[in-house]
Parts: sequence; structure tokens; C-alpha cells
Amino acid sequence: MTIPAKLTAHLDQAHATYIPVHHAPARSAQYAASLLHISGKGVAKTVALRTGKQILLAVLPASYHVNLERLARLVGQPVKLIDEQECCRLFPDCQPGAIPPFGELYGFSVYLDTVLAQAPEITFGAGTLSDAIRMGNTDFVYVVKPHICSFADEGEIVSHDQIFAEEEGGGK
Repeated sequence: MTIPAKLTAHLDQAHATYIPVHHAPARSAQYAASLLHISGKGVAKTVALRTGKQILLAVLPASYHVNLERLARLVGQPVKLIDEQECCRLFPDCQPGAIPPFGELYGFSVYLDTVLAQAPEITFGAGTLSDAIRMGNTDFVYVVKPHICSFADEGEIVSHDQIFAEEEGGGK
């Protein structure tokens, strides 16, 4: 599978500068960060959530976790994770576990955590388990127009060996 054509067309139409990056398959953003030799704070993960009948995408550093209570306060109603089966239905052009952070392509709002918003560049999964895109944060914010707020908590520090062991064992 390759990067969804509508994603690259969307970026090209917006005149965004980006670099496609290919890597070994990774079922988690944290593992992709290890493969790319980038800190978990420098790689974004996209989490699909449901709030009532609305879907939203939370974009946060790979080494962080969504604080559902904090995000619910910001959104104004409870939020819950969407299961993989529903993600496959909502993102049919993407591999499971590889949602790109471009909610506008699917009609969903995007919430970008302030930690990522402050970074000069952002690297994120591009619809496949082995493709990423690196781009300047200014371009990313211009294209996506996310709600920028603080909703993520820093995760525990994990060594590269632990990440590789989890990935090899099928963990996320």
C-alpha cells in the first residue's frame, strides 16, 4: 500500500512543503519514531475519538497519551476511543493503525496538542504502516487548521529496546 493519493493531492494543492519518508512497517507511532531515530516527542500519532455522533482526531506526540477527561472538558462532552473496526470503515484508504492527521479530508475536526504545536516540524503516519510525512509545523497548521490545546499527558520513558520488543511481540 502507498500513501493515499488524496493525501498527497491535498498537500500539493495547499502548496505545502513536505518530505515523504519510508520505513519498516510499524504498528505504533512510538515504534516508527525509533525506526526514524526521532524522539517520541517529534513524531505525531493520530487517535480517532467519538464525541456523541461526531468524530474527532487527536494529534499528539507518540510518547504521550490522550487525557480523555481533559479533552472532554475542552470539547464540551464525553469522548471515547473508536475501535479498529470502525476506524477501518472511517478511513478505508488507510491501513489499520495508520490514520493520517488530516481530519479535513474525512470531514472530522482535529485537535493538536500544544506540545506538537510548539515544535518546528512534525512527522506523522501517512496512511500506511511504513510511510510517514515530515513537514514544517507552520505548513501543517495552515493546511489542517486544528484546534490547538493541551489534552495530552506525557507517557513513561521507554527505551528503544523495549519498543522493539513490544513491536516484535505484536504490542502497541
